[in-house]
Amino acid sequence: MTPNKSLHLYNSLSGKKEPFVPIHEGRVGMYVCGPTLYSEPHMGNMRTFINFDFIYRCLLHFGYQVKYVRNITDAGHITNSAGQEVDSIGSAARLEQVQPLEIVYKYNVKFQELQRLYNLLPPNIEPTATAHIQEQIEVIEQILENGFAYVENGSVYFDVKAYLQHFPYGELSGRKVEELEHETRALNAQEEKRFFADFALWKKAQPDDMQVWRSPWGNGNPGWHIECTAMSTKYLGKQFDIHGGGMDLKFPHHEDEIAQNCGSFGCNPARYWLHANMLNVNGQKMSKSFGNYFLPKEIVEGSSPLFSKPYAASVVRFFMLQAHYRSTLDITEEALNASEKGFERLMEGLSLLDKVSPSKESSFSVEDWKQSAESALLDDFNAPILIANLFEAVKQIHALNEGKAQLNETDLSLFKATLAHLTFEVLGIEPIENQGNDRLAGVMEVVMALRQKAREQKDWASSDMIRDGLAKAGIQIKDGKEGTTWG
Repeated sequence: MTPNKSLHLYNSLSGKKEPFVPIHEGRVGMYVCGPTLYSEPHMGNMRTFINFDFIYRCLLHFGYQVKYVRNITDAGHITNSAGQEVDSIGSAARLEQVQPLEIVYKYNVKFQELQRLYNLLPPNIEPTATAHIQEQIEVIEQILENGFAYVENGSVYFDVKAYLQHFPYGELSGRKVEELEHETRALNAQEEKRFFADFALWKKAQPDDMQVWRSPWGNGNPGWHIECTAMSTKYLGKQFDIHGGGMDLKFPHHEDEIAQNCGSFGCNPARYWLHANMLNVNGQKMSKSFGNYFLPKEIVEGSSPLFSKPYAASVVRFFMLQAHYRSTLDITEEALNASEKGFERLMEGLSLLDKVSPSKESSFSVEDWKQSAESALLDDFNAPILIANLFEAVKQIHALNEGKAQLNETDLSLFKATLAHLTFEVLGIEPIENQGNDRLAGVMEVVMALRQKAREQKDWASSDMIRDGLAKAGIQIKDGKEGTTWG
């Protein structure tokens, strides 16, 4: 497809929309920060992954050859909300009394399940931090050689003061170093650092560390930010086209990635920085303390107390894409119900279109509609406007079905192909899941009622037969204090 205008992206680095000009014509290198495997991704994380899956699909739609790299963090000291550098994976392993590798494997399996559930295209490369320790060490060595880091007691820290003599710090986030001092001074152990804003590239091993690697500076493990610098540049080069992630990663993670890349290779790693905005729940930021925290699978299973019924993953994905990726999104039951109805209307329209017969003439321009949808995608991947165009198409489908509009054979064929492509391939919506889930939910209501009756009559043989039969079909029954759930 040859668009009438060029793709424009909102670049977080410049704070404005810019024409997208890839480094190599027709090819795009894109790096997106992936999951940290110490817990399951929450729904806010999932929104980010869905948005960048949509962006990836759009780039493919425009005909670009895309190398999409999304990392997996399975090692390293993460900077938490209090500004402290903590070993989150090791902490989770100690809490569950297992090895870190077991934690990583457990949550990677769950993440891969979520990818399939929400119809995410797999990235071209999905590197892990633990498989790239040597590359991280080599980048640190280069930063040291260039004079932008120092070794202290077996740890290596990035030297922000030395860096500021050559490069700006805080350009992406808009944070000024002098403003950070008040936030940081009381939070981090500062005794090893020469300057409060310095951050760890390598941490000396502590007696209770569960993951330890050898390095030129002694045994230890990498800091959080260094893995993304090492892996993005290994697979995409010292400078590539797009770096993406959640808005919460802008500082310090992405800011420090820029510093590391400039400190080692002399350039910002990405020409365009894209950030997906946050997810609110019932008008509040998602947080365990607010009681509005839920996981992506809970909303599909119907096991979250925040919602009175389950929603198909396709409906949830459709809901997510009804807001622009740079906008905050408030997820409520009312909003999900509205999206569910809209989703069903779109699916019904697509089904109805298959029954429309061509006429001799066309009463509306399919090409104009197609270009309107295309313009939405070219304007910083504007999914809400694309969806509005799809609903406009549904109106035309009903008009065609009622004989109030006509399309000739060529236009009707183009209309069908374009509408299906935009819905299923670009938005990534799967209709079968929604239809199957609705039918299954109705069947399961009957099955669960029969099982409950058997349990009340102490007919344990029938109860167990239903449970075991469902298990063979891949449906797990869970009996708990709050009742019985299935998934």
